[in-house]
Amino acid sequence: MAEITIGPDTRVTLHFAIKLQNGDVVDSTFDKAPATFTVGDGNLLPGFEQALFGLEAGAKTSLTIPPERGFGQPNDGNLQTMTRDDFSDMELSPGLLIIFSDAAGGEMPGVVKSFDDEQVIIDFNHPLAGRVLTFDVEILAIEPAVSH
Repeated sequence: MAEITIGPDTRVTLHFAIKLQNGDVVDSTFDKAPATFTVGDGNLLPGFEQALFGLEAGAKTSLTIPPERGFGQPNDGNLQTMTRDDFSDMELSPGLLIIFSDAAGGEMPGVVKSFDDEQVIIDFNHPLAGRVLTFDVEILAIEPAVSH
């Protein structure tokens, strides 16, 4: 029987590391339990998923993921201007991460881009938007996905 490869309707167990171009590790499972996902279940961005297609168990590789296949390019529409009074009890600094509540009651992270005495500009783009990422993977197991 031919070795099963990653593609639609497969369940994959792997170790991975996501790194910035300067080598800084953003996320990794190499020092903990491996991750398992089913292709197409939404747990992995499609660009990362598609980069794995055709790999077999035992494969170790390093893939370059451009912004368009990762977290996209920054969108100016995700910059929000708020009044400085909304943050009167906070000591602000550029790059400060603030957790906001969205309309549905969920959490939404925003980063202080700039501020003055009147207003604060918050960036709600994903922190990895616009970044070229390195996706190091070690494929541990591949099996047919079981549909329920």
